[in-house]
Amino acid sequence: MKVVKLVFITTMLMLISVTSRAIEEIEVDTELQLLLDVSGSVNSSEYQLQLDGYASAFASTDLQQAILSGPIGSIVVQMIMWSGSSQQQVMIDWTLVDSVESSNDLSSVITSLARPFAGFTAIGEAINYGYTLFQGNGYQGSQNVVDISGDGKNNSGMAPSDARSIALSNGVNTINGIVITQSQSVQDQYIEDVIGGDNAFMLATSDYQTFEQAINQKLIGEITGTAPPDAVTIPEPATLPFYALGLLFLFRRAATTES
Repeated sequence: MKVVKLVFITTMLMLISVTSRAIEEIEVDTELQLLLDVSGSVNSSEYQLQLDGYASAFASTDLQQAILSGPIGSIVVQMIMWSGSSQQQVMIDWTLVDSVESSNDLSSVITSLARPFAGFTAIGEAINYGYTLFQGNGYQGSQNVVDISGDGKNNSGMAPSDARSIALSNGVNTINGIVITQSQSVQDQYIEDVIGGDNAFMLATSDYQTFEQAINQKLIGEITGTAPPDAVTIPEPATLPFYALGLLFLFRRAATTES
């Protein structure tokens, strides 16, 4: 009898604990995780331009309007800086943005962040580190989005494609990318191995001077669920066969024309 009573009490305590955690979660439209590349290829002025771009975006009327116009009218944001395999650091933990004031406050905090390190470029490790931080963060969004910036290819740690698969299988809905380079090989890696999930896209900007406008467009796209006009998108899984057939048709047509 005592054993049955003990089991009953333990079960009730577990149910109360689970219910309590669920009640404490704040509903938002989007849980947005920003992964900033601070590897060795990013010099000090480029680092500051990257910060200024994010700060300017959250202070912009367009982005603020996009946030407040959502079904709930709020998002939650986390900012992580990353470099080598073991170099990831939360710089701004999950912060609720539900007003013009809170968006401006976030903008002010971003501008003053000190660079924690510089090293190799471990894209996969950054994603693998970040996706675990959505669970138990106190918020419940209709979509969990990872936004990763970078200017180089992965050269350390796990493969980005492996990290992407793990993240998308464990609660992340979308991984989007923005590359700050004209290098086609870097852009190709982000398209093929980094971005993925629902309505995933990648933006490419030629340098850090044009990053500000691009990141503003990217964040608005992530919050509204629509890719910016200049973005490279990937087809939804259901449309992949048609996408492949289209590519095959174009290839055969080009071959016929050449012959």
